[in-house]
Amino acid sequence: MISRKVAVIGAGAAGLVASRELRREGHEVVIFERSDRVGGTWVYDPNVDSDPLGLDTSRTIIHSSLYDSLRVNLPREVMGFRDYPFMAQVKDGRDPRRFPHHTEVLHYLEDFANHFELVELIRFEAEVIYVGLLDEELNNGWVVKSMKKGEVGNSSVARDVFDAVVVCTGHLTHPNIAEIPGIDAWPGKQLHCHNYRVPEPFSGQVVLIIGNSYSAEDISKEISTVAKEVHVASKSTTERFGYDNIWFHSMVKHAHEDGTVVFSDGSLVPVDVIVHCTGYKYYFPFLEINNTVTVDDNRVGPLYKHIFPPMLAPRLSFIGIPFVALAFLIYELGSKWVAGVLSGRLSLPSEGQMMKDVGSFYLELEAAAVPKHYTHRLAQKQFDHSDWLAAEIGCQPLEDWRKQMLKEHAKNYSARRETYRDEWDDEYLILQAQEDFCQYLPAEVRNG
Repeated sequence: MISRKVAVIGAGAAGLVASRELRREGHEVVIFERSDRVGGTWVYDPNVDSDPLGLDTSRTIIHSSLYDSLRVNLPREVMGFRDYPFMAQVKDGRDPRRFPHHTEVLHYLEDFANHFELVELIRFEAEVIYVGLLDEELNNGWVVKSMKKGEVGNSSVARDVFDAVVVCTGHLTHPNIAEIPGIDAWPGKQLHCHNYRVPEPFSGQVVLIIGNSYSAEDISKEISTVAKEVHVASKSTTERFGYDNIWFHSMVKHAHEDGTVVFSDGSLVPVDVIVHCTGYKYYFPFLEINNTVTVDDNRVGPLYKHIFPPMLAPRLSFIGIPFVALAFLIYELGSKWVAGVLSGRLSLPSEGQMMKDVGSFYLELEAAAVPKHYTHRLAQKQFDHSDWLAAEIGCQPLEDWRKQMLKEHAKNYSARRETYRDEWDDEYLILQAQEDFCQYLPAEVRNG
């Protein structure tokens, strides 16, 4: 097998598992991480961007989008990597709940990095500012330039050459903002949920939440405890949870200079603050590859199976592009594929075949009327994707209990919107998960 020198950009969940799989396959790995610790988006920061909407390209950027109170919205049994389960830790500083606080996920990733001795591979506080081909004609390597935090000038820029680059920078940092006619004349305040941390600043105000995601639901409920009124605008006007001071509306039609916001059904409300819970944009400012890979309406492409750009495969790959899926598991399977292809143990189709597959995929989305910005949204297709990856790399597909648990969780969430994190009816699946996890425990623990 071939051993390559590989740059991994980012030390969050995707970067950590990619690095582990690359090293398992015999590659030499260097991880570039702009912060001073592992964890990526799971590192909570009470600070926020200097521009609360995230539109100013020169703004001070805070990577994490966590709000202080956030608890995970998936059972921990389905969240972790397959051979390093996200098991409850009953000890000081840990949260053993099935749906723990976000700090527990960071602890898990730190444990993972330490267990597999990945920290020694990381260059901390090294922000990647340029990735480009060493020779565009030969496609024989990559130049990676990075800058040490706090340093300025050309002398502070490090230049390294690698055989391959794996981009693991995440996609929950650069806000997508709703377009609202008249918003420039509207006098109120706006922010994206990326810059929401705690509810207290909204005390006594009338707040409009735009969006219907998990974050929109959590934030609207939390803000309602201090706000005068909370109004939620989304494509679905069905009331999803009942609070005395939360109202649901159709999408926003117009904002006016007198402070009112008009909805598409004709109703209007005077609003003090608008919170955009409207998702994020993929953003790779360091890539200099002559538009070989572009971001068009949040479609990163062309990418074969959301990972390889056909013209640059396998020497450039992306881990962490899909969303609405069991993220850590998708990262893990994709990383095994990338590592195996780079070593020559696994092979890719020809560039032409990969491009044809991407084109067919786009036509399928178009025929199903799936918006372009949902290109990487797996949702109901995630098990097809994970099972395809598993077959490609020669490992077992996701366990039946894991798939069933996710389905049961979806039902429980619909039936218990207020209490789904603390009440459930799938104990039999928990037992199956625990039995499966036992194979990864040390012998002394398994034997009591």
